[in-house]
Amino acid sequence: MERSEEKRYAIEICDLVKFYGKKAGADGISLRVEEGDIFGFLGPNGAGKSTAIRCMLGILRSYEGEIRILSMDGRRQRREILSQVGYMPSEAMFYPSMKVKDVIRLAADARGRECEKEAEKICAQLEVNTEKRIRELSLGNRKKVSIVCAMQHKPRLLVLDEPTSGLDPLMQEVFFELICEYNRQGTTCFLSSHVLPEVKKYCRNAAFIRDGKIIRTDSVENLSRSGLRRIRLWKQGREQRFDYTGETNGLLHKLAQMKPEDVLIEEPSLDELFLHYYEEEKGGKA
Repeated sequence: MERSEEKRYAIEICDLVKFYGKKAGADGISLRVEEGDIFGFLGPNGAGKSTAIRCMLGILRSYEGEIRILSMDGRRQRREILSQVGYMPSEAMFYPSMKVKDVIRLAADARGRECEKEAEKICAQLEVNTEKRIRELSLGNRKKVSIVCAMQHKPRLLVLDEPTSGLDPLMQEVFFELICEYNRQGTTCFLSSHVLPEVKKYCRNAAFIRDGKIIRTDSVENLSRSGLRRIRLWKQGREQRFDYTGETNGLLHKLAQMKPEDVLIEEPSLDELFLHYYEEEKGGKA
């Protein structure tokens, strides 16, 4: 894999292929994430997001292709990679009889790090009750414990798989404040999500994935400027709707021919953009 001398990449994936029997979880994924980025990894459930992440972290080892994390080989330097990565899985699973404070301490000890001060800070921000046992916690509160375990050692790379599911809206805001704070200090954040508005709000770049394939990778700003418009117009008391992709002058010419009494032009939401790019990809391969 060729790497640019000018840019440093936290994540480099080249032609990743992973099959579960006859079904492809990853089907030729290639992706680069620059150091210092907040990168959105977008796709519906079952698109291949978790498969790619598990290969990146060496949880799944039998795959084809090449992976480099923080300039280290994903196969040969797994231990060194994991020491500098914070991983938050989509489902937070802990020993149910343990107290929260003991789970957090265990996670720090597993890394050989003294993280008490940072853990206390995150717990205070997320309102984590460290005296409770895991079995007493709701899904949202288990998610908070997972956040602390992933972030307390101040990793160079945060890999977050559906991190906000189960968190109430207020805690989601606090969580992203933490992400932005860590990012300002140099941490790269890789955010896997199907909650598209949060990606648009916080991520700088993103990739769309479906059926184990990358559909489109670009800045969130460019992805939002697809040229696709939702048109609503009213003529003789009737409303008409249609989608338009193309130059603004062409749209104005079309509207002038239709002679509407009123018109509303809207930008699509990111979920509509996802479907647009997916259909565009399918059309290009037809």
